Amino acid sequence: MKVKADRDESLPYAAMLAAQDAAQRCKELGITALNIKLRAIGGNKIKTPGPGAQSALRALARSGMKIGRIENVTPVPTDSIRRKGGRKGKEAVGVFDISWRWPSSS
Repeated sequence: MKVKADRDESLPYAAMLAAQDAAQRCKELGITALNIKLRAIGGNKIKTPGPGAQSALRALARSGMKIGRIENVTPVPTDSIRRKGGRKGKEAVGVFDISWRWPSSS
């Protein structure tokens, strides 16, 4: 845990700090080169890695680690299951409840 607030854990800054610590630990163990596997949520949800992945890769490269391969190992379904949201999908609730009146001509 690199940041104090839970809401900040998904930020690129937290990913950068974690990658710097991982690079430091690798250097202590004598590891100089890395093969990197990126994984997003996948399935029938988002299939692209988040913004933290790019900042973590950049932090690893700047710390002097040699990067061999970058491989995307996100699970992609061959035949998807039904998506969340029901028959009508995700409905916008409360968006159309705005009361509006014609301007009075006084």
